[in-house]
Amino acid sequence: MLITNMPEFHRHIKRVIYSEEDIKAAVTRAGEILSMEYKDKPLLLVSILKGAFIFLADLSRAINIPHEIGFMAAKSYDGTESSGNVEITMDLKQDVSKYHIVIVEDIIDTGRTLSEVVKYLESKGPLSLRIVTMLDKPERREVKIQSDYSLFTIPDLFVIGYGLDYDEYYRNLPCIAEFAQEAD
Repeated sequence: MLITNMPEFHRHIKRVIYSEEDIKAAVTRAGEILSMEYKDKPLLLVSILKGAFIFLADLSRAINIPHEIGFMAAKSYDGTESSGNVEITMDLKQDVSKYHIVIVEDIIDTGRTLSEVVKYLESKGPLSLRIVTMLDKPERREVKIQSDYSLFTIPDLFVIGYGLDYDEYYRNLPCIAEFAQEAD
């Protein structure tokens, strides 16, 4: 549910695409699947900051087996546009060769950022590496990369909420909404 007494904050919401309830149900299903697949295995969930931190927190709580979390940061966006360059700005502290890695990503858009993160982590020799993404936007893909599990597939829209931002704002929306650029 959106807070209706904050019209200035919500002026950039064109429409809600996935409700808080839709997201919760999908995250619960993903947690159940990962719990079964990685039972009795050393699991490390790797969040790509900043966009995936809310998804990671909810997914971690939905997984009912022991696991660790780690954080990386990579940047490729400036406002609503991909810059075309990917920069890993924060690395993991764990020795990934001791873990089955599940990258927890907010959205796969062009695929450039995730592709670079995958190459980097694979070079460190994890026991296995898989990708779980909240949103998949295949129409925008520029490199060949695919998630192992996508909660939702969306068309070529700019979306905000549930960790996704517009210039660092709107991450705290409990839903995923289409961004209304014309509100500026």
